[in-house]
Amino acid sequence: MPVENKSIKSSGRTTEECQGQLHPKAMEGLHLFNAGKFFEAHEEFETAWRDEAGAIRDLYQGILQVAVTYLHITRGNYDGAVKVYGRSLKWLHGWSDICRGIHVKKIRDDAEVVMTELQRLGKAGINTFDLALFKPIQWNEKRLWRCDRCGSEMYEMNCKVSCPNCGNRFDCSDLNLYFD
Repeated sequence: MPVENKSIKSSGRTTEECQGQLHPKAMEGLHLFNAGKFFEAHEEFETAWRDEAGAIRDLYQGILQVAVTYLHITRGNYDGAVKVYGRSLKWLHGWSDICRGIHVKKIRDDAEVVMTELQRLGKAGINTFDLALFKPIQWNEKRLWRCDRCGSEMYEMNCKVSCPNCGNRFDCSDLNLYFD
């Protein structure tokens, strides 16, 4: 059974917080995480966390904590992994399934699988942990568009951006339009 954190923050997160672009250091952190460079990913997310304002910092903190959890596992530190994973839960709680292009639900699900296996192995078995269970973070490097009329996620194809909900559209020649 995965670690549960009794002090999970109340969500209070809004859709607007998931709009906008990722901090460049967060993007670099995602690349490093996916390359298995968890310490380096942690450093990049920490920089993004310091530079950002608002609730998005919590998402960066949550991903940073998952990276540290995985780092502890690779170093054979069972107690550290369990402790930091517990902390990550409060930071990753309450976000949309996809936020700023990051598949947050998948991060939570993948980390839970990792922790379930780690706890099954226990302290004595941490050195037999299958590192193939560390799944890459899925994220969309392209810009995410939100409809300024209805708030739905818009889809981009061949320089055309369309809202599947209300039909609002624009193309790349509409440079005066800016959507977050």
